[in-house]
Amino acid sequence: MGIRDLLGEVTNTYDRNAGSGREVKGQQVLRGVASRTDLALPPGFRAKGHGGQTTPAATPWIGVFDEQGMRDPKKGLYLAYIFSADLKNVTLTLQQGITWLEDALGKGRAREEHLRHHAARLRRAVRRQENLEWVDEPALRDGAARPRAYEAASVIAKVYDTAALPSDVALLEDLLLGVQSLRRAEEFDRVWWMSNDADALELAYDLSGHARQTTESAADFDPLAGFQPKASDEYTAQIRARQQVKQRSHEDLVKDFGLYVAGRGYTPITRLQHPKDLVLRQQHVSEGPGDEWLVEAKIVRHGNPTVAVREALGQLYEYRHFLYRKQPEPFLVGLFSEEIGVYAPYLEEQGIASVWRCDDGWGGSPSARDWGMTTE
Repeated sequence: MGIRDLLGEVTNTYDRNAGSGREVKGQQVLRGVASRTDLALPPGFRAKGHGGQTTPAATPWIGVFDEQGMRDPKKGLYLAYIFSADLKNVTLTLQQGITWLEDALGKGRAREEHLRHHAARLRRAVRRQENLEWVDEPALRDGAARPRAYEAASVIAKVYDTAALPSDVALLEDLLLGVQSLRRAEEFDRVWWMSNDADALELAYDLSGHARQTTESAADFDPLAGFQPKASDEYTAQIRARQQVKQRSHEDLVKDFGLYVAGRGYTPITRLQHPKDLVLRQQHVSEGPGDEWLVEAKIVRHGNPTVAVREALGQLYEYRHFLYRKQPEPFLVGLFSEEIGVYAPYLEEQGIASVWRCDDGWGGSPSARDWGMTTE
């Protein structure tokens, strides 16, 4: 027994019309993958089968996860054997997580475009030209949202005919190549998301400083192409010969709001915008440069918004004065980690909209609501 036998067993037993109950043979095979010890996976990796929960999956798959790395297929990078809807092919693919983008981009075209853009960036890291007989995307032959997202999320893929699967040795060689590609892609992905350095990577879009984005065709548009919030992981800072562990809650605030407004018709941009926290532009502007929203994010400490509001107001005015001398003035937005009470109308009087995180989404001042930036 091994990977070859497992793939063959899924091919011969899976039936999406049989349901997803425990008594269904194909579902039993997939659910039993996690406990199998005969798959000869690379050291440190484990496998888990997925055939759907309440609804059988159109394209069943087996994830191969790094025990020390990404364990959640909803986000991050991982390897997977994904079967086509007709079970005629199974593809070993280096995948991006797709589920985490649903809130920001939905389940349709916007998500697929973002996934394809980022897959193209990652492909540079894995150097697919070295991987003979590998392609960019598999053909899963199903028009549902999830299979289409799997296709778009593929960085590289090796497609097998299920009627003529290669030997376990050949499958393991391909899997080891997939692991190498995963390692390269993970490092590239980490640097890309955390870097504000224009020279850190070669990217497929304009890197002309603070210049406005040119109008793109609908086919090329990626609402998150310029959105690279800094990592929210804890980090160590050296302060007078002692160490402190700090939380990047500011970065989380920028990231979460940026992903949210991307689903509200805005393009969030952080790349090459320093010292600005976040810039928003409208998606698919048909003519001219379009309007720009300058967002300054602040954490409210101990339930007292006074300091956060003062800092946001001062920085927004300062950046507008010094950074927009040769271009139209932006709309100003203060972004806060919690509600700011009486300071919201105060900022409105100063020409600054405010948005804040709340239990059920994002609240905001009248201007922010008019611009569609809140969930109210």
